[in-house]
Amino acid sequence: MALSVENLKQHLNWTSDMGSADDALLTRLLASAKNHVERLLGYKLEDATERPGFEDGTPPALEEAIYQLAAWWFGQREAALVGVSVARVPYDVDAIVQEYRDWTF
Repeated sequence: MALSVENLKQHLNWTSDMGSADDALLTRLLASAKNHVERLLGYKLEDATERPGFEDGTPPALEEAIYQLAAWWFGQREAALVGVSVARVPYDVDAIVQEYRDWTF
């Protein structure tokens, strides 16, 4: 899996003049987002090499979901927003994860 703080910074349009002061926070958010996506999936991404679609490693869509979630948490540091109109974006994190989730009944 190619998840990295540098790739997260690219996702955030981070520029070199912004420095590395937030690297520890970005590292924590990236690990937390990966953990959250794995819990939604029902399996660890490192253990998924035998699954369909994982022949070449973690599918890019799942990596994108992790970066989107980490970026969202970076931008929204509170649990709730007040006075803001919000609409879900199609193909958001949940929609991406559902495509790869393990379903058990």
